[in-house]
Amino acid sequence: MAKTVLITGATSGIGLATAQLLASNDYRLILCGRNSEKLAELQNELGEKTDVTTLEFDVRDKDRVHELIQGLPAEFSQIDVLINNAGNAHGLDPIDKGSVDDWDAMMDINVKGLLYVSHAIIPQMRERESGHIINIGSTAGKEVYPNGNVYCGSKHAVDAITTGMRLDLNPYKIKVGAVNPGLVETNFSKVRFKGDTDRADKVYQGYKALQPEDIADVILFALTRPAHVNIADLTMMCTAQASSTVLNKG
Repeated sequence: MAKTVLITGATSGIGLATAQLLASNDYRLILCGRNSEKLAELQNELGEKTDVTTLEFDVRDKDRVHELIQGLPAEFSQIDVLINNAGNAHGLDPIDKGSVDDWDAMMDINVKGLLYVSHAIIPQMRERESGHIINIGSTAGKEVYPNGNVYCGSKHAVDAITTGMRLDLNPYKIKVGAVNPGLVETNFSKVRFKGDTDRADKVYQGYKALQPEDIADVILFALTRPAHVNIADLTMMCTAQASSTVLNKG
């Protein structure tokens, strides 16, 4: 029987690439996001390959997250895999000039949103003593770079929470791991720079960044390991990137 995977942030970037790849590899999909129109388009597109349902919510809304996940149709109610992908970065400012609204958005989505979705799903995994959780972290969760203060803090929190999940859920045979990408060419920078397309495009000029499909490949690899193997913590960067601040654009 095909496994059922719930993906947050499924309408773009890494989440979208992962949904497309898993649809072609015999996984049933629960696709989550804030854009109902894009979710409907995805359901039509991927529904030709596998069983798909969608949930329209903002991960910051804990009540709606819980309500919709608990209200899934019976055929999707057993969630075998959770991919906590939804996340964002807002601004790139020194700590004394940062926007409090930006800080709230990053902590609420990257940290609290991940917790809300996980909290709604983990009990059923515990009861079955079966499940797999993959949190999408970042190299920003492994090192701090100038002006990255709160974003890096949110991703360091994801790193710690992932470890805490793995420790707490170990007695229940639930796999928990993280994939931590470096520079990935998505709309990430466009969001960070508040729609400044020129500034966002310059982030990816002069070298080949990771593509969303590269991350999706690693997620599929993690999901297809034998039962006794868990990819606990994986960091990946493009060849041109050596750290958050060392990048070869030659």
